[in-house]
Amino acid sequence: MACPTRSEDDLKRTTSIPTSMMAPCGMNCGVCAAHLRDRNRCSGCLATEGPKQNHCSVCSIKMCAEKNEGATFCFDCAKYPCRRLRQLDLRYQTKYGMSMLENLDHIREMGLDRFMAIENTRWVCPSCGAPVCVHNRRCYMCGAQYERTTSRAGH
Repeated sequence: MACPTRSEDDLKRTTSIPTSMMAPCGMNCGVCAAHLRDRNRCSGCLATEGPKQNHCSVCSIKMCAEKNEGATFCFDCAKYPCRRLRQLDLRYQTKYGMSMLENLDHIREMGLDRFMAIENTRWVCPSCGAPVCVHNRRCYMCGAQYERTTSRAGH
């Protein structure tokens, strides 16, 4: 089903995905299917405790040897955007309508707190206010299904 028309009240809704859920590659782990599902819920790419997807634990982007000491995001690297990140970005743009590189550029321009404030309005289910999954456009709280959009409100 298409995303319902949003009222003024819907536009004020936000989720509460913390900034700690933003991965170095530009993925918002708070809208990942592995984090939103009920069973074996992933605690996020950068979490030090809790279950994690195997591919997140051994991610070559997260574990990159080129990353500068103390760097949080890939845009801090002299090789940004590297081939591996460009491949991931292309896959996410094609399959899910989200760009890691665009996310990273916005974080660099406006800061993580402002970016996450926007993300917390972008990925909100108009029906119940829970996060909507980037991978399947489904709200895991109420089950609503939404069409993929490429609109980035607030950017």
